[in-house]
Amino acid sequence: MYDSKNGLWIAQSSEGPVSIIGKMANRHGLVAGATGTGKTVTLQVMAETFCQVGVPCFMADMKGDLSGISQPGRMSGFIEKRMAEFGVENPMFQGCPVRFYDVFGEQGHPLRCTVSQMGPRLLSRILGLNDTQEGVLNIVFRIADERGLLILDIKDLRSMLNFALDHASEYSSIYGNIASASVGAIQRAILALENDGADKFFGEPSFDIQDLLACEGGKGVMSVLAADRLMMKPKLYSTFLLWLLSELYSTLPEVGDMELPKLVFFFDEAHMLFDDTPKALADKIEQVVRLIRSKGVGVYFVTQSPTDIPESILGQLGNRVQHALRAFTPKDQKAVKVAAETFRANPAFDTSEAIMNLGTGEALVSFLEANGAPGVVQKAKILFPLSQIGAIDTSQRSQLIKSSRIYGKYDTPVDRESAFEVLLAQARKDEEEAAAEAQAKETEKKSAKGGGLFGKLAKAVVTAVTASVAASVGTAVSNKVAGGKTQKTKKVSTGNKVVKSATSAATRTVTRELSRSILGNLIK
Repeated sequence: MYDSKNGLWIAQSSEGPVSIIGKMANRHGLVAGATGTGKTVTLQVMAETFCQVGVPCFMADMKGDLSGISQPGRMSGFIEKRMAEFGVENPMFQGCPVRFYDVFGEQGHPLRCTVSQMGPRLLSRILGLNDTQEGVLNIVFRIADERGLLILDIKDLRSMLNFALDHASEYSSIYGNIASASVGAIQRAILALENDGADKFFGEPSFDIQDLLACEGGKGVMSVLAADRLMMKPKLYSTFLLWLLSELYSTLPEVGDMELPKLVFFFDEAHMLFDDTPKALADKIEQVVRLIRSKGVGVYFVTQSPTDIPESILGQLGNRVQHALRAFTPKDQKAVKVAAETFRANPAFDTSEAIMNLGTGEALVSFLEANGAPGVVQKAKILFPLSQIGAIDTSQRSQLIKSSRIYGKYDTPVDRESAFEVLLAQARKDEEEAAAEAQAKETEKKSAKGGGLFGKLAKAVVTAVTASVAASVGTAVSNKVAGGKTQKTKKVSTGNKVVKSATSAATRTVTRELSRSILGNLIK
């Protein structure tokens, strides 16, 4: 809850209000604690506090509980008790402006990005490719750029991989070897990611990061991601997070420490981000988390134990709220010890002992001081939220989605002409041309054979007539030139002699060809 006196007021200790300093809010944070100790309520209190001062937030809602932030809260016996403890009178219950999102497009506006936006380097990290395979993927993207082919979705990427392999001899001499084994490995990695639902994530219209930075009525918009299905797909969840943070980092300008952050992220069940995640991907997340602070973006992880977060990332989280942990096993005891060691000690109590004895809604709190140093850890009670605690029903969610200012912007997928369509059309054209060429060769072959027996006969007749005419004409001309004797009793013209001779020759030729054909068929 925000007020002019206490600022970003989150909790109340015996020494007074415990608030986050606005300039330090982008130094990231951690909310940890066992199941049922109040982590979700703490997240909700922090988010709506940022909302009230005009800072938009993005929240991954794992169980649907955070959807209640869209509705005003109401008085209860618990809140009445806490009002006296906190010195709060007449709380103004109110909801926050909310936009619901869903990677699968079922419980909110779809969140998509194109494969080209992801790029070969980031995509290689996500797919867990080695250096050789990453090199092949870079070649594929280069070929697509040269040919003016768009790689928007999974099928575009597959088509380009197949095209590159089919033309490997052409491109290998220019860019390097394109091995079938490498292409096969990439295809298998894509299939695994697709099975997690990546075919829903990659496509158009792609999400505009600026929509996360919206304010309505002076309040920061709460972007709530439905992650109940997404949490079951850790690799896709990591992919989404990495893309979102990377896109923000590449888009937003450097601003340093502002009076208030531009945007705050809350990732519930944060251990999901790092379970079964390739080291290269975890390293990239760490890098982005470390650098995005200078863009005015704060990232807050919500999980059961600090040990769920890699140490390299844990060291970047300056603002901490630790709810109760139970030490029933050696592993639990280690987690308690790690959690205690991450706080700046308070001489008034033993931190490890305090962590195990906290009640519901109580926490050990340490926020960064104005100079950036960790504050001394304090026992405190988290404030009650002014919005509804718990989930909203399906009809309320549907109404909020339809009344959103971005309704219709992302809800209908677009599949415009890209690499898949262009290469498919080219393949069909090549097939048609090949079929036409084969047909032409077959016709030519048949024509060369003369069309069978009758073709042979016709050819033979023409040959015989031509030869006979030539011979007769030659004889006649020769006789005339030589001055041969003329028959007195019967005069026959040279033309008649030629016709008779040619006819006789043709008849003999036809008879011979028919005999050969019949005999040939009998022999067969």
